[in-house]
Amino acid sequence: MSNHLEVAMIQAVTTLYARGWSRRRIARELGIHRETVSRHLALAAKPARNPPAGSEVLCGWPPPPLNRPPTAPVDTDSKPATNLPAGSVAWGQGDEASAVPANLAVTGAMASVARPGPPSVCESYRLVIQAKLQQGLTAQRIYQDLVGEASFRHSYDSVKRFVRHLCVAGALPFRRMECAPGEEAQVDFGRGAPLADSAGRRRGTWVFRIVLSHSRKAYSEAVLRQTTEDFLACLENAFWSWGGVVRTLVIDNLRAAVTRADRYEPELNPRVAAFCVHYGTVILPCRPYAARHKGKIERGIGYVKDNGLKGRTFATLAGQNEYLRHWEQTIADTRIHGTTRQQVGPLFTAVERPALLPLPVERFPYFQESLRSVHRDGHVEVAKAYYSVPPEYVTRQVWARWDAHTVRIFNHRREQIALHARRPAGRFATAVAHIHSAKIWGVERGAAYLLQRAALLGSHAAQWAQAMLQNRGIEGVRVLQGLLSLASRYPAGAIDQACQVAVSHQSYRLRALRELLTHGGTVQEPLPLLEAHPLIRPPEEYAALVQAAFHGTTDPVPHDPATGSTQANLRKGASS
Repeated sequence: MSNHLEVAMIQAVTTLYARGWSRRRIARELGIHRETVSRHLALAAKPARNPPAGSEVLCGWPPPPLNRPPTAPVDTDSKPATNLPAGSVAWGQGDEASAVPANLAVTGAMASVARPGPPSVCESYRLVIQAKLQQGLTAQRIYQDLVGEASFRHSYDSVKRFVRHLCVAGALPFRRMECAPGEEAQVDFGRGAPLADSAGRRRGTWVFRIVLSHSRKAYSEAVLRQTTEDFLACLENAFWSWGGVVRTLVIDNLRAAVTRADRYEPELNPRVAAFCVHYGTVILPCRPYAARHKGKIERGIGYVKDNGLKGRTFATLAGQNEYLRHWEQTIADTRIHGTTRQQVGPLFTAVERPALLPLPVERFPYFQESLRSVHRDGHVEVAKAYYSVPPEYVTRQVWARWDAHTVRIFNHRREQIALHARRPAGRFATAVAHIHSAKIWGVERGAAYLLQRAALLGSHAAQWAQAMLQNRGIEGVRVLQGLLSLASRYPAGAIDQACQVAVSHQSYRLRALRELLTHGGTVQEPLPLLEAHPLIRPPEEYAALVQAAFHGTTDPVPHDPATGSTQANLRKGASS
């Protein structure tokens, strides 16, 4: 008879042994080998050394004594156990009873199987050891305390074995997580088929695979490296091959997608986060070292490796991908899945494809991104060109993201602070809004701005500035800057008064204004226009001179300043 027993036979062995039967008698009555009986009794009595993740470890309760059949809790009316803590149940009979916390139960075969061998030397210290285990102490610490406090004379190994038997692992069943159509897909990489050229040189590949959790529809693609660009390109190809986008992506902590793995707050690669925003999906990395949380893709990777690529070699990467597409359509999609009990391809077409999110208008614009330091001139270098940022980011670090057409600058909170068109290498792109007001020259602001500033000094200063600019043209712009610079040394009233004097003298030199501000000056009054003046000859005299010139008279014609008439006029009056 085979030494691998069925469950009913194992239960018969343990039950008979619990009743006090010897191994030889059990083997003879059941028709099995004595060593088989011993092996199954040892397996039933041996606790799990490394409990699987997710199991519940119950420590602090003892199984029944190993040198005698277990009994039910003693009847306290016949002979009560003494010195038992409150809330405990007594195991054994009479003076040999030991206390077990009432909230801990003995389950499974351990409740009915006696442990072979003599009783442990630590049995008399059971309550003390249990109390220390509940405090979280290790076996080494318990041994030290027993030696120091209870004069324990035995070895550390005896304490370690006793503690190991006290801690029995009861594995809890895994909970299955089934998903609605279009809700989730699981992603991972595995080893692909090698590439071999004509010279016999071989190169390894990676196979990307994504599996829809509801229908088990999958997409596979071979790549040479697991870079972020390859990861996003494969994801995008999968979405477009399905004709829709899944709502949630469950991935391992791939370096191509996760920059910092964390159980509660993993940090995604910025390009991966932007990809998710573009397609309207969400990436949820698994907990580190918990690959069972994406069991569908773990099995899917094994399926494509064993069924599709094992034992195959391809000449080119394109040839391997063409084979994978054919294999998915003819083999993977036509199989009846062992869990869903339905054909994968028709289930996807009928149920899951209509539930996928719609694709965006265009594919994801791939870009490059890197951390950059802002130079003292307020620019960052991207692909050997220079782009400005707001002045408050000088000497700080920012994120630069660029593609073939644009350059975007982000701060550490991933907020966009600048947007530029791509420039050739060696060129500068400077936005006016990124120049501090203190660093903008007056000439750059223009003459209109300078005239407005001059008007703040006074009405005469504005009049002088306007007249000066009309008189001197474009070179007067720098003179306006000089006029405004005088305000740092002289009061506005004094400058306005000096401008009034300069306007009255029609002097439009900055040097003249400085002299007026230093030495002062008076306003030049305008001269009145006179119809007659003693020093000015009347028009009649000029007429007489013209007549004399025509008649050949050369005698001078005296002029009487008192009367303003000439002698010729006097003689003419006398003859008449």
